Amino acid sequence: MRLQPAIFGFVASVLSRAVQVPLNSTLPWQNEQLAILGEEQSMGWDVLQLPDPNATDHLVFETVHSLLQHWPNTRMRNGHNIVPGVIPKGTLLYHGRSDGNLPQGPEWVSLDAEHAFFFCHDLTHYPSQERCWHVTFVTTRPINIVYFDGYSAAKMGFGTLDTQDLLAWGESVEENVWDEAGRIGRLCEWATNLGIDGLVRMEMGFEVILCDFTSGVRVVSSAKIRPGGLPPIMCKFLPPPRSLAAEILIYGCKAGVVTFETMHAGSWHNHFPGETRIQLDLSRLASFYDTQLVPSLVPIRASQERWDHRVGNISRQDLSAVKLKLEATFTSPPIRSSGIDWKTLLHVLVDRFSDRLELMHRLLTSAIEPADIVDFTNKTQIQLRTMLAPYLLLPAAPNDPTDEAALDWTVPVYKLCATCHTSFTESELDGMTDSEALVLKAIRGTNQEICRVVTKMWAAGVYAGIDAKQNTKKRLDVTELARLRSTWAQDLNGLMGWLDWSVWVKCDPGCSSEARFNAATHWNLGH
Repeated sequence: MRLQPAIFGFVASVLSRAVQVPLNSTLPWQNEQLAILGEEQSMGWDVLQLPDPNATDHLVFETVHSLLQHWPNTRMRNGHNIVPGVIPKGTLLYHGRSDGNLPQGPEWVSLDAEHAFFFCHDLTHYPSQERCWHVTFVTTRPINIVYFDGYSAAKMGFGTLDTQDLLAWGESVEENVWDEAGRIGRLCEWATNLGIDGLVRMEMGFEVILCDFTSGVRVVSSAKIRPGGLPPIMCKFLPPPRSLAAEILIYGCKAGVVTFETMHAGSWHNHFPGETRIQLDLSRLASFYDTQLVPSLVPIRASQERWDHRVGNISRQDLSAVKLKLEATFTSPPIRSSGIDWKTLLHVLVDRFSDRLELMHRLLTSAIEPADIVDFTNKTQIQLRTMLAPYLLLPAAPNDPTDEAALDWTVPVYKLCATCHTSFTESELDGMTDSEALVLKAIRGTNQEICRVVTKMWAAGVYAGIDAKQNTKKRLDVTELARLRSTWAQDLNGLMGWLDWSVWVKCDPGCSSEARFNAATHWNLGH
């Protein structure tokens, strides 16, 4: 995170010049998303039809829903989105340093004071109380930014820096991991040509690389303060400071409370709505999970766990398309968007389904006695019916309760569940950007798979005679219900694994109010 002004000079080679795109130009990817949306309307509604294994709707959904949230981007550290946005006028920004000078070139500021305080020490002169300056800035106008999601300020060689390094050098190689000066210098040159003021990344908290401190911000205060840390008695067993490694170890001990509070401040933004002092424009996002924009990554991801997804292996053609898309959003006349609040719509679906799916998972994975099978199966069916309640049309019932293979009667329920949140967008398609169409496609695809699995599970309960509203059997078969629970568990595990929502990854039971847990939230502390 820390950059020294002296290392910045003029970057001789210009990474990328602004490309002026006429208003009536058609870029390669434009209109393709809208065409795909139209094709989706003609798809069948078979509850047994699995999603395309190469589809990325769920990945776009989860990563876009997770933007500016610390925990999801800690968990899945390799970012796949680059999103324009603004920091509003009147936002306080903080900077810590070991001297009283103000930044002269591209440098970092944090959005939380604790994060800046962590960096106001001089490692080589730690015992000195004279080397901690804490500077507060305020924005004097809206600051144009570009946000790189993931753990994008972490200096690691396996994907966290891919999106930045592709823009900076045209490639992502391990030799550049620690060349922070070169990275920021090139990115700021690229950004300045496009009228971008800063770059937003995530470390222990969210930081902003401001490319020019003479524009858009002014100093509120520059305070010479005492460094934080633990009492000296806590560190008396450390070795004497005979090497830089020992110095850093001593510093780490004495700054332990500061380190913890930096992580604590970052945890304020762990979950929705995340960091609210940055306002992103989803109508202009570029996603490397967009298979129309970046098809070259599709076969590479095919055999990988999501944890291993990275964008460094993108083709040169696809990288050019991404850069062209980003530059067009800043150099073209202002684009018209639908005005739909996509961030909220995404969260509506997470709110509606996440805890109910989690409760069902608990019901289906709990070890129970045979005598409890009917009770637990009934509770699971109640949850299924509760999720589908707004979509259970009166005619929805099996024609023959003994023909469990007949599922046509579930189609109206499945379809209404899958489309009710997005059907209004049919009249809005012409006013959408291609980025909005991508988000809409992700919402549709994700919602459809949730409803497919939930409808299929509910129908199985109806046939088993466990549904209180459709009593298809006079006597329950406990052996059949045990098989049903096993089938339900397989279906639900498949759905939740496919969705892979970060809201489900947590301590269970949760920590008490006096305890804090940080799962390697700082990149230096582990993977």
